[in-house]
Amino acid sequence: MKTLWGFIRKEFLQTLRDPRMRMLLFLAPGVQLTIFGVALSTEAKNIKLGVVGAPNDFSLHELHRKALASGWFVPAKSSSEDPFAQINKGEADAVLIAPPAGLDRSLGRNEGQVQLLVNAINVTRAQSIERYFLSVVQSLYGQALPFHFDVRVLYNPAMQTALFLVPGVMSLLVCLITILLTSMSITKEKEMGTFETLISAPVKPEEVIFGKTVPFVLLGMSNIPLIVGVAVTLFGMPLRGSLGILLLSSFVFVCCTVGIGLFISTVAKNQQQSMMGGFLYLFPSVLLSGLVFPIENMPWVLRIFAYINPLTYFIELLRNIMLKGGDARLILFNVLILSAMAVFIITASWRRFKVVLG
Repeated sequence: MKTLWGFIRKEFLQTLRDPRMRMLLFLAPGVQLTIFGVALSTEAKNIKLGVVGAPNDFSLHELHRKALASGWFVPAKSSSEDPFAQINKGEADAVLIAPPAGLDRSLGRNEGQVQLLVNAINVTRAQSIERYFLSVVQSLYGQALPFHFDVRVLYNPAMQTALFLVPGVMSLLVCLITILLTSMSITKEKEMGTFETLISAPVKPEEVIFGKTVPFVLLGMSNIPLIVGVAVTLFGMPLRGSLGILLLSSFVFVCCTVGIGLFISTVAKNQQQSMMGGFLYLFPSVLLSGLVFPIENMPWVLRIFAYINPLTYFIELLRNIMLKGGDARLILFNVLILSAMAVFIITASWRRFKVVLG
């Protein structure tokens, strides 16, 4: 027992002596639990609602105002009168469409059909939108509606949860592989004692950086066709957009995640720290990416972290390319942001690596 107690005491002292390990063990769980307890909610909020109809159609705009007053919906800022284009560009989550003759005239004749177009890329959110809006209509007109109310679901008419979750899981797998493998590359060299040989070798820091990143970029890209193939064949995931654009977007994202992994490896002293650092980054990154919980539900402070998260933009790209067919403006916007993030993190890793080289 004396020997066993000595080993236990040694392990405790060795682990708790390192301030980074103390932070990972005690500070990080409390901070994460506090943040995510506030941020995560499956309730749909801030639903962007558009309206298409005549400006003088009082009944239509009264229904729109009633929806906005419910607190679930916010007005959509649309640049087009085409309701499908509003949803395809991401300007609206749902669009209210009046009957051809107008809702005022249809109510007088007890006929006509009011249509609600719903973006169903996020299945949970789409179901909430339909439920919320129906309750708004019934609160205004009662259970016996004086018109036909039709909900048309776009991009995922069968409301299959897999079509919503698979792009997020694909993004997570790429992120997991690249960050964890890259973050352990330099720390492995440190533990094996070959890092000193690498420093003393007649090579430039830039050459070492490229030598440490290019293999993992290629390994990450080699997983993309496999992951897409499994998603399409096994889960029936559609690929409505260009495969070339998907591969280009994936390349930019992989460069970004490899840069993050490299930065972690320059900070960590051993493989244990690099692995814990990778998971410490991945856990909040996944929860604040819109993979399961909508970003619109989060407080504005946490949305800032969601919008500087590379995973957020790659999930948006995959869902847009595979389910919508790819809106050019949205793709360009997300790819440019990912490119800027990749340049920033690789530059930061390069500077940090030069400090490590001393």
